Amino acid sequence: MKHDISTPLKVIARAPFHVYYEGAALSLSAFNEVGPFDVLPGHADFFSVLAPCEIIIDNGKDKEPVRFDIRNGILTVRDDEVMLFANM
Repeated sequence: MKHDISTPLKVIARAPFHVYYEGAALSLSAFNEVGPFDVLPGHADFFSVLAPCEIIIDNGKDKEPVRFDIRNGILTVRDDEVMLFANM
């Protein structure tokens, strides 16, 4: 699939019994064992085990980004769809 950086990401961020965020986003910021990273539209397919961190999702609509803390997690990016499974 050809990536288009003008098309927002589709993000689902959830824990076993809670949905933190579901919708479009301009970016998602997280942290793994290598350090902080950002996912933007057009990002290469990606898989990461997340370290304890604050997740930041900029949906481009609210003045402040969506923020929440996680203990651990798994993040996948495929064709501008981001799945984050936290606190497992």
